[in-house]
Amino acid sequence: QVQLVESGGGSVQAGGSLRLSCAASGRIFSINTMGWYRQAPGEQRELVAAISSGGNTNYVDSVKGRFTISRDNAKNTVHLQINNLKTEDTAVYYCNVVDINLGWRYNYWGQGTQVTVSS
Repeated sequence: QVQLVESGGGSVQAGGSLRLSCAASGRIFSINTMGWYRQAPGEQRELVAAISSGGNTNYVDSVKGRFTISRDNAKNTVHLQINNLKTEDTAVYYCNVVDINLGWRYNYWGQGTQVTVSS
């Protein structure tokens, strides 16, 4: 089992910045993709940003140019730098990690961290 611990959420005003972090620990085989999802009240969970083990990134269109995902493979951590926050970014943000062993993919989720943006 892999445990994910998130940190860095909070309440900020529009235009502000936050940095979310997620640390993976436990029985890790080979972490492949690491990513961040978010879920606003009454909405479905959506992928915000993801990064492969090789550093390739992808972002949902609404956050391009404002969010930056990065990872430290040696520390099994992933970060999400969020700049120029908008009220529509308000959501619970979840860290997601895909661990691979012998061709099996194991999908893990963090507990979620709240990001609230006020106007």
